[in-house]
Amino acid sequence: MIDDDMMRRLYPPERLAAVRGAVADEGLGAVLLTPGPDLRYVSGYDAHPLERLTCLAVPAEGEPFLVVPRLELPAAQASPAGRLGLEFVPWEETEDPYALVAARLPGTGEVAVADQMWAAMALRLRDAMPGVRQVAAGAVMRRLRMRKSAAEVEALREAGAAIDRVHAMVPGLLRPGRTEREVGRDIAEAILAEGHVSVDFVIVGSGPNGASPHHELSDRVIEAGDPVVVDIGGTMPSGYCSDSTRTYAVGTPPEEFQTYYRVLLEAQEAAVRAVRPGVTPEAVDAAARDLIAAAGYGEYFVHRTGHGIGLQTHEHPYIVAGNTEPLEPGMAFSVEPGIYPGAHGARIEDIVVCTEDGFERMNTVPRELVVVDS
Repeated sequence: MIDDDMMRRLYPPERLAAVRGAVADEGLGAVLLTPGPDLRYVSGYDAHPLERLTCLAVPAEGEPFLVVPRLELPAAQASPAGRLGLEFVPWEETEDPYALVAARLPGTGEVAVADQMWAAMALRLRDAMPGVRQVAAGAVMRRLRMRKSAAEVEALREAGAAIDRVHAMVPGLLRPGRTEREVGRDIAEAILAEGHVSVDFVIVGSGPNGASPHHELSDRVIEAGDPVVVDIGGTMPSGYCSDSTRTYAVGTPPEEFQTYYRVLLEAQEAAVRAVRPGVTPEAVDAAARDLIAAAGYGEYFVHRTGHGIGLQTHEHPYIVAGNTEPLEPGMAFSVEPGIYPGAHGARIEDIVVCTEDGFERMNTVPRELVVVDS
């Protein structure tokens, strides 16, 4: 459970004013947020995604309001949204909630709709406001969510410590004769036992499966000498996510693997140490990619170096060539270069937060190759 003080700091009432200011700055009439990470970020309400409309409207002028099905009203009021002084507009089963939203907003101009709003809902809102043009809310929400508050960084630090405790257990789960699926099941149980409320993903890529960055658990039997990529993450009670990758070896791995793992370790360290305010994400990407390419493995590094993290496992900023928006204190993201030649693969991933003068790692378990006795 998360204590009440932490919940207040994670979801402060000032968020509504910040969103309203961003809506006005973008020249929009309002932003409309249905269940998902944006709604939770602004209000603290982790609403169920139902076919019934729940919609937070934050207009540039006028007071924000939350349209919510009558049967969901107690849950909404019990959430942090109940402390925001927010007007709740409950609707009955025989009412049209889209008309309720439209009646309270200007009938012309532009409104931003949540990037992850169901298409059916966006279309119903469009029909209810025929004189209004819809745009994606990403332009409004991205800048607000990308720079984490001290409370958000604390939540990410807690998530990192929880997933680190799971990684510390992994060597005891790996041995020849076990399948990836068996190991993955045990890891999933450990993720929940260590404080997460949900398991978001478990990747156990042994041998050649380690060369597939998003490998699904399989019935492949782990063999002596196999490198094993373990990428795991979940969501904490705070709503904030963990994500960390370590690569293990069950017995002595092939010499060629050991050679490129040393390169990968150096590249990941270089990328992390490149993080500081004013540096661009593409420069962090290059810090890892250039080392890997110079060692002759460039063609085997097939994905970006990282992604933002917070209420979603993947969000802005993305650590990739072409992203020239300078890093700022509070930005949180993964640094996870990988090398995937085919017969096996390796990845090292830490969550990193840009600080006022550098960086802080959210993950502290060793990054050196862990060799498990076979």
